[in-house]
Amino acid sequence: MVGSGAIGPGGIRPAAISTLPVQGVGAQHTGRGCAALIHAHDWSGTSLGPITSWDPAVRAAVELMLASPVPMLLTYGPESLVLHNDAYADVLDDLHPGTLGKPAPEAFGEAWSRHGMGDVITQVYRTGRAVLEPESQVPIQPGDTEPAFYTQGHSVVRDSRGAIAGVLTVAAETTQVIHRLQSLGQLTARLAGALTIDDVTRVVLAYAMASFDLDHCVLAVDDGLAYRYVRRIRGEMLDEADERLPPVWRHAAADPVAPMVAAAESGRATFVADGEPLRDVATDRHERRVRALAVLPLRTPSVRGAFTVGFTRAHTWLPAERALLNAAAELVAQAAERARRFEAQHGTAQLLQRSMLPEHLPELDTFRIAARYDVGVDGNAAGGDFYDAFRLVDGRLAMVLGDVAGHDVRAAAVMGQVRAALRAMALTDPAPPSVLAGLDRLVTSLGAESRNEEIFVTVVYGVLDPADGTITLASAGHPPPVLRRAGHHGEPATAELVKVPPGAPLGLGGRWQTGTLRLEPGDTILMFSDGVVERRGHPLNDGLDALVAAAAASASGDPRNMCSLATAAVAGTTDDDVAVLAVEHAVAMSRSATMRVPAEPTGPSRVRQWMSTRLREWSVPEQVIGAAILCTSELTTNALLHAGTPAQVHIDLNGERLLVSVADTGTRGSVIRARADTMASRGRGLGLIEDLSDSWGTDPTVRGSTVWFEMLLTRDDPDR
Repeated sequence: MVGSGAIGPGGIRPAAISTLPVQGVGAQHTGRGCAALIHAHDWSGTSLGPITSWDPAVRAAVELMLASPVPMLLTYGPESLVLHNDAYADVLDDLHPGTLGKPAPEAFGEAWSRHGMGDVITQVYRTGRAVLEPESQVPIQPGDTEPAFYTQGHSVVRDSRGAIAGVLTVAAETTQVIHRLQSLGQLTARLAGALTIDDVTRVVLAYAMASFDLDHCVLAVDDGLAYRYVRRIRGEMLDEADERLPPVWRHAAADPVAPMVAAAESGRATFVADGEPLRDVATDRHERRVRALAVLPLRTPSVRGAFTVGFTRAHTWLPAERALLNAAAELVAQAAERARRFEAQHGTAQLLQRSMLPEHLPELDTFRIAARYDVGVDGNAAGGDFYDAFRLVDGRLAMVLGDVAGHDVRAAAVMGQVRAALRAMALTDPAPPSVLAGLDRLVTSLGAESRNEEIFVTVVYGVLDPADGTITLASAGHPPPVLRRAGHHGEPATAELVKVPPGAPLGLGGRWQTGTLRLEPGDTILMFSDGVVERRGHPLNDGLDALVAAAAASASGDPRNMCSLATAAVAGTTDDDVAVLAVEHAVAMSRSATMRVPAEPTGPSRVRQWMSTRLREWSVPEQVIGAAILCTSELTTNALLHAGTPAQVHIDLNGERLLVSVADTGTRGSVIRARADTMASRGRGLGLIEDLSDSWGTDPTVRGSTVWFEMLLTRDDPDR
């Protein structure tokens, strides 16, 4: 018994309840004062009777309840009078103290009638059989409080004669465990949508830091003979840009002393409750401070790695927590396996696709050329769209854009044959009718050989004479190009579809006629595949109108800008491949320079010095130089960080604009547009481009990707 005082009649200690140590229930449950409230309550009008006459066994149960740090509820008699301790008062929150001394149906109201509350307690009272409810939700939380979960044990309290006097409910909160299990389900769902190792890494680190309140978390995967890993630590500032950009991977040798390497190589998990688990491999002060560490292996047929979580304080890894971490590691390993297979398939498909496209486009004195290709569907299938531009024997430029129906290897194979045959025919006889007639015979032959009459190929082909800007065009069932006319003397630019005589698609034995147009200085012609303008549920003309309007509204006719603009001109998404090719007749010849930047920390500073020197030699306005150097430095930093390969910076200047591009040969994937106010730290380069440039974009290349931006120069700048 707890408490002291004189013993009254029948062995009752009247002051026992009032002298219980209220603080004895634990500091986390102070201030509720249940012992004092129970002593002060008038029980004479209830079945319990005056507190001085309580049955000794019942009194002992109440004393035990009040002294316990675990939430306890005692419902007495057939009317279920409510008594509880301070810890259970925390469960009741705002319902306390109005529940004490009242019948449970009145005290708890509607909650008493819900399943898992009154029905269970009444059953135990009537039958005398104890009931254990694993991880049930206590249905008496008021207001909008987040649901709490408890493991509840209900057992009878007997009086000194052995009769059932009431039911004692002991509630052990398992809310954290339930939430962790729920978050494990969310992890499963999010990993199902993770396509790449970068995606898996972002999902896993966010899950672990939020679910376990960690100080340290690492995901590591094998990278040939070594390992690469991404780390998160408590208090690390991550903004929207950081989460959307690919993670920054660090590299580690396959040192068996490192816990993550040991787990990856052996396949065995390790749990350190208190010590210095990273002392021998620590790279900074944070890792030296880690005291508790759990290291889970990631082992699949194609992946070796580890998932580690840790604290800078001692931490006992309980069996339930170990089981949860092991389950999470299994999910992560399976997701990493899927991601690695996807990346292999995706890389093969893209390499196949891009290897069939020209790696470099021709460079002409007063004509600039750019192209873009985006794979449709899920990115794992090679498609049939293609483009090409090449110099003819007489110095003219041949340019073509075509589409072979289908999204598979067969479509890509036909595309490769058509493109190769077109170049061979054009180098012999470049006249558009002759080239299309030869391609028509080829497609007919391919269909006959495969016993498939459904090979469907469309092409628009033209020959540009650089001497006067004249283009002779012919179309085999393909959408007509867009012609953007530059505005002169303050007039706005205009755009229209080129009037090309329609012709039958290849393989149908058609006859093709030509149309002619002239590119004046400042004008741009844009060829495109139907994936640019076709959208499900919308007329084709709507897409064509949107593309023409976007071309007319463009700030410049630069071909790279026009290609980027075309891929985003029509609202909605497409499952088709997208190919665009643009040629601009420049107003004047341009100056250009290229620098290869090594993947070293000094790379961005070298770029800044080189650009500053070169742009000042070219008499570029100082305000343009400052903005261009800032944007280029940020882009170079991003390329070196995320691609991990040397970068190539190219600058091109003419009398109208400065164009800068930064190319890498890595696999960082698509760059996502974002406003500057949502960017910070390593992602701020994209926001700077958005704010400081007139246009920008990202282009996939045969290997890697290119991010570029354009800055227009004022009309009264000195002639360059």
